[in-house]
Amino acid sequence: MGNADSDLVFQSYGRCCNNESFFIDFYDRFMGSSAEIRALFVDTNMPAQRHLLRNGIMQLVLHARGMPDTKLQALGKSHSRTGFNIRPEWYGLWLDALLATLRQYDPNFDDSTAQAWRRAIEPGIETIRGAY
Repeated sequence: MGNADSDLVFQSYGRCCNNESFFIDFYDRFMGSSAEIRALFVDTNMPAQRHLLRNGIMQLVLHARGMPDTKLQALGKSHSRTGFNIRPEWYGLWLDALLATLRQYDPNFDDSTAQAWRRAIEPGIETIRGAY
């Protein structure tokens, strides 16, 4: 993945992540994608969950910028079948919800930004999903 992608993604995320509504709307969208996913969050402290999400996305972006995948390995372990049991097929819904929410909040977002996001964070998502 080129530096151009990771720079674009880093800037795109910066335009979105200081707005708490970004994370609220992401979870509304993600939970709206499946009753099973909605059920995962029934007893969740959502402000704390949004904080974890903010950090998790940043870890994916930092990995795209060359950081080691240590934190992503840990996320994989916590989300695996022995952890939160986040099934591999749900990651596609997660990414779709993320891209739709980025499109909503990043005024500079276009199809090439979406492609850069996919190229940048799919390897990190595979690291997490692969721990299942």
